[in-house]
Amino acid sequence: MVDQSSLQSAPANQSGAAPSILPLSDAVKASLDIIKRGAEEILIESEFAQKLAASERSGIPLRIKLGLDPTAADLHLGHTVVLNKMRQLQDLGHNVIFLIGDFTSMIGDPSGRNITRPPLTREQIETNAKTYFAQASLVLDPARTEIRYNSEWCDPLGARGMIELSARYTVARILEREDFTKRFKAGTPISVHELLYPLMQGYDSVALKSDLEIGGTDQKFNLLVGRELQKDYGQSPQCILTMPLLEGLDGVEKMSKSKGNYIGITEPANTMFAKVMSISDVMMWRYYELLSFKSMTEIAQFKIEVEGGRNPRDIKVLLAQEIVERFHSQQAAVDALADFNNRARGGIPDDVPEMALAGAPLGIGQLLKLANLCASSSEALRMVGQGGVRIDGAAVSDKGLKVEAGTFVVQVGKRKFARVTLS
Repeated sequence: MVDQSSLQSAPANQSGAAPSILPLSDAVKASLDIIKRGAEEILIESEFAQKLAASERSGIPLRIKLGLDPTAADLHLGHTVVLNKMRQLQDLGHNVIFLIGDFTSMIGDPSGRNITRPPLTREQIETNAKTYFAQASLVLDPARTEIRYNSEWCDPLGARGMIELSARYTVARILEREDFTKRFKAGTPISVHELLYPLMQGYDSVALKSDLEIGGTDQKFNLLVGRELQKDYGQSPQCILTMPLLEGLDGVEKMSKSKGNYIGITEPANTMFAKVMSISDVMMWRYYELLSFKSMTEIAQFKIEVEGGRNPRDIKVLLAQEIVERFHSQQAAVDALADFNNRARGGIPDDVPEMALAGAPLGIGQLLKLANLCASSSEALRMVGQGGVRIDGAAVSDKGLKVEAGTFVVQVGKRKFARVTLS
């Protein structure tokens, strides 16, 4: 439990003396280079360099905060962009705090939204939260990670504490946030509870006394609120490190499960490998910079080799294997490559799900729906019309096809397979 009395306002610098400027050692400069890799922005970089120098001099590690609201059950590679940065800071010897926003999830983060986000129930939040740290531990070292839940200090606030917190920030400043401004000008409703979200996220930084908070570029406003609230509570303000939002498989929209353009970190190895291989040759370099643990020197060498005529596919295979090995195993990465090559030759993958269906003869649209290869019969018929359906390797072009009893492998697109026994 956080001692609420310790969060009362106090002068940030009672002596009024200007802080001395510490020289930056080679080790600090090297750390800063690692931390800046792939980052969008550090606010304020000179301040953060001084925090690193002070940490080196005192031997006291910095407190690094990352907050994620458990709005879905699974994490994807987009989430690991910030998690990778946390791991780098962890390996540099700093204390990382993985904050699960079980309280703020009930409000719903309005970042980037043009409508009010439906709040989650307590049951949904608890279900999702159970999986978050387990999945994050595939990137972070769990033995060196402090896990916290913001209900620990947000619940005790109560109505009085919430009012007192709200008094520390103005409506005018909240409405400076771009998405709020757009919605206000467009006459789109903004619920009062949404205005509280940046304050609650900022209060997390006060409660945790964070030195650095990491988030996506869409979180910049909220991270700055935390910095300002820390000043108001008499704390040394946190610095801010924003990371780019990773584009999904379409190369346009940010990676999102709701958009279907994601690579889940708990997906089967073969699926993960094939999805990485499906990104464009241009997008591959962005994935390398934000997801790979290879040095920038190695990546630069890969670019030289491609410019010199090497097939980009070879470089993409190395990326796909690295990611699969990280979340599965080295052998899984080897097997996934073999499976991918087999599919490319028109072969059937090794991990085809098997199922039994009744009702023969069954229309092709209904069959694909029941086999969970298409969301609906209409989608299935569209796939038939586009030439994307095969049975035992033979293309299906007849939307009126009735499939007789038997056992066969059904394929939709490049990656969806099912071995169906129809009776």
